Amino acid sequence: MESLETILAAHRAYLLGWNTGGESKPELITYRSGVPHPPLNGVLRAAGLDPAEALAEAQDRLAGVPWVWWLGPDSDVRDGLFALGATRIGTLPIMAVDIDRATPVETPPRLTIGTAEDLEAFVRAYAAPWESRRAVEMAIERERVFDSGAAGDGTVIRLAGYLDGRVAGTSVLWLSHGMASIYFVSTRPELRRRGIGAAMTRAALDVAREHGARTAALGATEMGESVYHRLGFRTVGAFDLIVSET
Repeated sequence: MESLETILAAHRAYLLGWNTGGESKPELITYRSGVPHPPLNGVLRAAGLDPAEALAEAQDRLAGVPWVWWLGPDSDVRDGLFALGATRIGTLPIMAVDIDRATPVETPPRLTIGTAEDLEAFVRAYAAPWESRRAVEMAIERERVFDSGAAGDGTVIRLAGYLDGRVAGTSVLWLSHGMASIYFVSTRPELRRRGIGAAMTRAALDVAREHGARTAALGATEMGESVYHRLGFRTVGAFDLIVSET
């Protein structure tokens, strides 16, 4: 199992692949995709700074877009930000699994899983809950940058589950720092509770193993946490997701 430090570094590498906002210093790592969807803009690490200084600099870099703080075990400004009026909007468990020990799952009937062939259809599937059509269109363009090889210190592999010719589920595999990170595990709302999310996650683990990864990690939503537990993932840390008044 890779260390939590490596897991956090791989996570930073993925979200920095969305960044169009220039480089940031190690003590305050930010990324700005410009996509008006909060998790795609934010602060990844804040350490060794006065909280008020960190807040002011983050607000300056991220002005004009919705954004979040990912305050994980490698950030030390949490208490100071709360004292300055920041609000916790959620806690995201960091979960990891030794891929060789992950639990097998059955693929739901008629579901076929493979590499996503249509990028636009893929993004529209995972972004279906987003309220902004503009956010979806911008996400499609940013995803194209990953395909060009110009974004991020790693490799993206997108997996789609097809049912009756339509994308029913998605998962994104990020290979970086000698391990795998999994993002955008989604299922079409009308098809939930059929095992599609578990199958998409398991498929990502299988592809990760084929590429030599032995550890996989992800951030678990409340809806997905029990699914990941059944697959063998265990909680190794957590992010506090925090927003600040701008």
